[in-house]
Amino acid sequence: MGDFRYIAIDRNGKEVKGDIQGRDSQDAAGKVRGMGFFPVEVSAGGAAARPIADMMKRGAPKAEGDPSAEGKRIPRVQILLFTRELADLIDAGLPIDRALSVLIEQSDHASLQAMVRKLQADVRAGKPLSDALRNFPREFPALYANMIHAGEVSGELASVMARLAEFMEKEQVRRSQIMAALTYPSVLITVALLAVTFLLTFVIPRLQAVFKDLGADLPLPTQMLLGASGFIQNYWWAILLGGFLLATLFRGWANSVSGRRTVDTFRLSAPLLGALTKKITMSRYARTLGTLLGGGVAILDSMEISASAVGNAVTEAAILDSRDGVRQGETLSSSMARAGGFLPLIVHMSAVGEETGRLPAMLVRTSDTLDFEVDNALRRLTSLVEPLVVLLMGGFVGFVVLSILLPIFQANTIVK
Repeated sequence: MGDFRYIAIDRNGKEVKGDIQGRDSQDAAGKVRGMGFFPVEVSAGGAAARPIADMMKRGAPKAEGDPSAEGKRIPRVQILLFTRELADLIDAGLPIDRALSVLIEQSDHASLQAMVRKLQADVRAGKPLSDALRNFPREFPALYANMIHAGEVSGELASVMARLAEFMEKEQVRRSQIMAALTYPSVLITVALLAVTFLLTFVIPRLQAVFKDLGADLPLPTQMLLGASGFIQNYWWAILLGGFLLATLFRGWANSVSGRRTVDTFRLSAPLLGALTKKITMSRYARTLGTLLGGGVAILDSMEISASAVGNAVTEAAILDSRDGVRQGETLSSSMARAGGFLPLIVHMSAVGEETGRLPAMLVRTSDTLDFEVDNALRRLTSLVEPLVVLLMGGFVGFVVLSILLPIFQANTIVK
């Protein structure tokens, strides 16, 4: 046991100084917290004072897979679990410091543990949780940090975190539904492409000798098939290289301001998929805005954060235009109607929410309605993809069979 000198803050915000015994500096700091104080500095005997946050960083073992050291992104599911568990712990009455300790002990994800340790060190150093979260923008975007800040200011951190966890859970469900809907068509298309490639590169070349032995001029379909097969065999490297270069150039152009706007405009106006894309972006906007407003974030800040979350440049511009109208005194519904680009459903439901004083709830309900429509649309599109791919594959196989049989029929005719 050694003697330590501490400087702390009491519950009234006043500075408190004193001496305490402990096995080491961290043990002494823990005893200071047990007295109801928030330790700021702890020093051993006559040693120079050292900030408690620095002691925490030196004393805490570095977890394997530290995201700051390895640059690994923590999975979204882990962030969701972290949010839900932290919300439950805070709602149970645990202080943030203790709640973070529990999460560190319970988590089996090394990168998440390392991140939570850093959050805890910042919180112990006197930072609000929202400011500590901003050090991890990949894991905690502006929406997350702003909602936590609103909860801290309003004193409703537990309920705000619960609302945030619910929002993340629904977003995760939405992503899972979209991925599930796209998985089967993707597998079907991949198998079809592999089958076509196999026919053109392995089956057709072995029939060329047979066609030469026939000695007659080949029909046009057969010539086309042999030409395509020969081109793929001789210039497969050029096809791969050209595809890679085109994909790289397109990605660079699509990431530019004009390119992104052009691509997003096409996504919203494309046949069949355009209406679905618009519903998805509007649902994301309504849910994000409703969650932020329900968490106590100011409407202008909420609209700005929601604009960056929709993932579509055209919709983002419309939201920011609507935000300018709200800043000038318009209602949310009237500003959206003036700006254009919004579904009538979200405009009307926003107007109802403003009249009844339940705008956040109405926005979330609108998102639920749009999600339901998106689910139905995805099911219909998925049911259309299977017969379409089968039809195209059957047409190609029929073309191959016809191209093979025509020279044989033609040779038989000549012999007769």
